[in-house]
Amino acid sequence: MKKGDSIWGGVLAFWILILAVPASRDRFIEITEIHPYIAGFIKFSILATMGDLLGMRIVNKGWAVPKSTLAKSAVWGTIGIMVTLVFTVYMGGTAAAQAAGRLPFQGSIFAQALFGSAIMNVTFGPVMMTFHRFTDMYIDLKYEDKNRKITLSDLVEKNDWHSLVEFAWIKACLFFWIAVHTLVFLLPPQYRVIASAFLSIVMGLMLACIKLEKRQGEDMAKEF
Repeated sequence: MKKGDSIWGGVLAFWILILAVPASRDRFIEITEIHPYIAGFIKFSILATMGDLLGMRIVNKGWAVPKSTLAKSAVWGTIGIMVTLVFTVYMGGTAAAQAAGRLPFQGSIFAQALFGSAIMNVTFGPVMMTFHRFTDMYIDLKYEDKNRKITLSDLVEKNDWHSLVEFAWIKACLFFWIAVHTLVFLLPPQYRVIASAFLSIVMGLMLACIKLEKRQGEDMAKEF
C-alpha cells in the first residue's frame, strides 16, 4: 500500500469515526444544525475533493495533488452550500405539493423522498453539474495560463457536450442520482448532506472508470 493510499484511507476513516462514536456524532449533529451552510461547505470541500483525488489516482495509477486542488475544493464547498439549501427546498416543496393535492400519496415518507429526488435531479441536478463542469474548466485554464482572459464562449466551445448531456444529465441524474437521493432523503435530515458528500466519492470512482474506458478505447484505436 502506498503512502497516499494510507493518508486517503485515514481521512475517510476519521470521518466514519466521527459518525460512529456517539459523543462526536452528537457534536457533529449539533454543529450541523447551528451552522448548516458552513458544515455543508466543509463536508463537500473535503469529501468530494477526496473523490476527485481517488479518481485521478485510479486513472493515473498514482497519487497527485494538482495546484488547482484548493480552488476546486472551494467550488465543491460552494456546491455543498447549494445542496444544504436545495435538500430542504425540494423535500419541503414536495410535502407542500402533496398536502395541496398536486402530488399523490400524502403521508408516505417513501413517496415524498422519491418525488423530491426525481424533481430535484431533473431541475437542479443538470444545472449544478453544468456549474461544476464550467468552473472546473475555468480553473484548469487559469492554471495553464494565468494571464489568459477566459470568456464564457471559451468554456462553451471547450466543453464536451456529449459527455455532459449523455452521461451527467441523462445517465447520472436519471439512472443513478434519483435512486440514490431517494435513499438519502429517507435518512434523518441531519445526515442527508453528509451522505450526499460521501456519495460524491462514488461519483469520482464512476468518472475514473469512464476515463479509463475512454483511454483504453483511444489506445486500441491507435493500434489499428
